[in-house]
Amino acid sequence: MSIATTEAASSSRRGPAASMSRTNRMAQWWAMSRRAIVALARQPSLVVPSLIFPLFFAALGTASFSRATSIPGFPEVDSYLDFALAGAIVQGILFGSTVGASALATDIENGFFERLLAAPTSRTGSIVGRLAGGMAYGALQTVVFCVVLLPFGMTIQGGVPAVLVMILSGAVLALAIGALMAAMAIRTGSAEAVQGAFPLLFIALFFSSAFFPRETMSGLYGTLADWNPISHLVEGMRDLVIDGFTASAVTRAILIPAGLSVVTLALAIRALRRRLGGR
Repeated sequence: MSIATTEAASSSRRGPAASMSRTNRMAQWWAMSRRAIVALARQPSLVVPSLIFPLFFAALGTASFSRATSIPGFPEVDSYLDFALAGAIVQGILFGSTVGASALATDIENGFFERLLAAPTSRTGSIVGRLAGGMAYGALQTVVFCVVLLPFGMTIQGGVPAVLVMILSGAVLALAIGALMAAMAIRTGSAEAVQGAFPLLFIALFFSSAFFPRETMSGLYGTLADWNPISHLVEGMRDLVIDGFTASAVTRAILIPAGLSVVTLALAIRALRRRLGGR
């Protein structure tokens, strides 16, 4: 048998094996994603606050700051709800993204994560599953906020295309924040540490234009809001609601969370490699 024939036979054997490996990996990722989604559905006490509190803040803001729309620098809106929607979406996703990371840390604490690593499965399966579940929940949150607030006078100038972009943006933002919190969960292996880090996310949201436009800010607060990527993400989503479907708004709403995802995914993968060590 010639060398070429031998190599062809070897390649033909590797081809189905490689294809099967990819199929198995996808099946494992889907199984872990489904596990994460089912876990969220079975524990409404963990997810309901991330839906209720943003809606509460949006209602409170509308009642308290409805006259603030006449302040110089405030964008022209029909209702404060138009302005508040983007902030409510981002706030809800920040709240909800800690749930999956806390569950991952719990898996580490009870030994399930180590058993999963010892099994003939993808090393990244557990992380991918949690992040995929978080993305699904982030998209769902966006839909819920839009549906709940529409009957109260909110108007989305960009129409259905803008809603679809916001849903995609919400899912990608959930990936970015979920990966960041997953990195912390893997490094610490503590659900309490993950939950304790949540106030840092809220501070980042507070020092942004989620609740008031940057044009009305000054001093250190305005400077921090200018440099805060959450400000530009919120403004991209907000422009879809207030100004309509524009290329600038779509770019900011999608590319900013996508860029954050690249960074936070790298942190999560690095944390996983350090935890695996020589394994």
